[in-house]
Amino acid sequence: MTDPIADFLTRIRNAQTAGHRRVDVPASKLKRAITKILLDKGYIQNFLDIDDDKQGLIRIFLKYDHYGQPVIKKLKRVSRPGLRNYVPKEEIPRVLNGYGIAVLSTSRGIMTDKEARKLQVGGEVICHVY
Repeated sequence: MTDPIADFLTRIRNAQTAGHRRVDVPASKLKRAITKILLDKGYIQNFLDIDDDKQGLIRIFLKYDHYGQPVIKKLKRVSRPGLRNYVPKEEIPRVLNGYGIAVLSTSRGIMTDKEARKLQVGGEVICHVY
């Protein structure tokens, strides 16, 4: 697999399309950080780290509204292995004029676009969520 983050986002998208309540994804530090941001911003209900004597799994409990529609409307991979997307602090993108979030990998760790603007750091735009 050449892009584990795209696979991570696709698993979440597919599980929501199928109406599943949870999805298991192979774990990594970057995926845990992105999952923590999704939890903090209210896009998922919860997540668990599961030890399987290998790299581990992250079990993500998906969130739906009272109509049964997924809370995450769109997950879009921005930077990819073939075309990295780095932005300076002045050009950090706004997603849906602030209604969505951009997840960035910065020198200070994985954070949202709002946090990066506040700390005045740029970095690699990993994905957009709304």
